[in-house]
Amino acid sequence: MNNQDSQKSPNQREVLIDHIEAEASRKVKARRTSDRTVWFGLGMMGLVGWSVTIPTLIGAGIGSWLDKNHSGGHSWTLALLAAGLTLGCYNAWHWVSKQDRAMHEDPGGDDE
Repeated sequence: MNNQDSQKSPNQREVLIDHIEAEASRKVKARRTSDRTVWFGLGMMGLVGWSVTIPTLIGAGIGSWLDKNHSGGHSWTLALLAAGLTLGCYNAWHWVSKQDRAMHEDPGGDDE
């Protein structure tokens, strides 16, 4: 033990021990789930892909129906396809950022 360690109060040591235990448990938990990362990644790609594709196809379908039944000077298909794509991209971004925050939040929450 060096001189600096012997000068720490028991309370500081307990805080340091608690911090180290929290980090160790977080790493153990990450290792337990690390065997699923490939499948988790593929599932995430599929989920993000479908969350963009479905609103885009719905927008194109409604736009196509509107073009057939209510013809006008502009293309409803193109407009609603773009709106569906925008909505799908926003939905995917929102979901991925929520998952990223959940993965990176500190389980102890006391050091920030």
